[in-house]
Amino acid sequence: MKIVYMTREYPPHVYGGAGVHVEHLVRQTARMAEVEVKCFGDQHAPCSNPSVKGYPFREGLFQGNPLKVKQAFMALQTCLHFNATPIEADVVHTHTWYAAWGGLLAKLGYGIPLVVTVHSLEPLRPWKREQLGRGYDVSSWVERAALEAADAVIAVSENDRREILARFSVDPERVTVVPNGIDHDFFRPVAATDWLTRYGVDPKRRYVLFLGRVSRQKGIHHFVRAARWIDPNVHIVLCAGSPDTVEMETEIQSAWTNLQRARPHTLWIREMVPREAAVQLYSHAAVFCCPSIYEPFGIINLEAMACETPVVASAVGGIPDVVMDGETGILVPFTRRSADDPEPADPERFARELAEAVNTILRNPERAKAMGRKGRERVIAEFGWDRVAERVMAVYQRVCDSAEATDASPAQDHQEPQ
Repeated sequence: MKIVYMTREYPPHVYGGAGVHVEHLVRQTARMAEVEVKCFGDQHAPCSNPSVKGYPFREGLFQGNPLKVKQAFMALQTCLHFNATPIEADVVHTHTWYAAWGGLLAKLGYGIPLVVTVHSLEPLRPWKREQLGRGYDVSSWVERAALEAADAVIAVSENDRREILARFSVDPERVTVVPNGIDHDFFRPVAATDWLTRYGVDPKRRYVLFLGRVSRQKGIHHFVRAARWIDPNVHIVLCAGSPDTVEMETEIQSAWTNLQRARPHTLWIREMVPREAAVQLYSHAAVFCCPSIYEPFGIINLEAMACETPVVASAVGGIPDVVMDGETGILVPFTRRSADDPEPADPERFARELAEAVNTILRNPERAKAMGRKGRERVIAEFGWDRVAERVMAVYQRVCDSAEATDASPAQDHQEPQ
């Protein structure tokens, strides 16, 4: 079997959970099949398995276009470039809307079965209009076209599957749940603290950790608000970079400045840290907080759990598939403002409940240790990449078998009426 992956993110150009997912999935499936990766960015490794070819943005065509929509147009142009040379494969598998157009063109142009993994859904991310402008309408259209044409759709959680079926015309039999995975040999508790020292984190002081992008989706604004009510003797460590927009960065900076006036012991690490640093930050944190307002899965919670750190997270999307409430952490109830507005109905109450959940764990160190141990046990038992890859390969095989059966079925005789 030959598989072609199409993705915006691939090492070394990884900035989010989708990129981590693709990196590890490719590594595992390349042990079982011939694999080719088509990705955004400038790289070229054609003589290995996986073979990798990067396609940089060709910005010249968009000179003179100052609108945010050009980001979406450049993604579509890159997807067209994916298909400029004829593709030969048994399956094309796309990740995120950025690459979905490429997979759809491969299906239509070359007759290759299409598999789409849903890492997030555009209808549930209305704040993307701040980043993409009317490009958000383009991304939403591309996502719908690809999902509804796909031969198989992979959802990363049960909630993700329900949202897909509720919002798109997709046959339920074509939607399979395969969770994200994690490299639990890499993400594990460590004693080293050199990265903490480099960033100014005192490993001898207990701290609550937020690690993620400066994005509305990740709920960073709710974490900063909640920090006002977290035990003042505990440090707050905000590890966050890669802002979605300048406006979002400015908003968080203002809220952070107000927080610093209200409480001591706050630190903002303003960058996306290397994975080795993330492991140390997770390992020495008293609590990891994930206040996302939308999270189809929440791979970041797996990372914290693998490092034996208890998790406080919002009970949204696929997070309840990962965090066991009361056993590996605490889930905070979450009610949206409306079906089209993912922000919490009562932001103040949500922030206070986040803080209370954090304080509950901080008040009981022995329970926190037990949660951490249980979390790592769950990660090892349920979320290894070898198991994830086997389930994805089974989806590929079903798609290929169905395509072969369709190709082999005899044409039906048709008699014109007299």
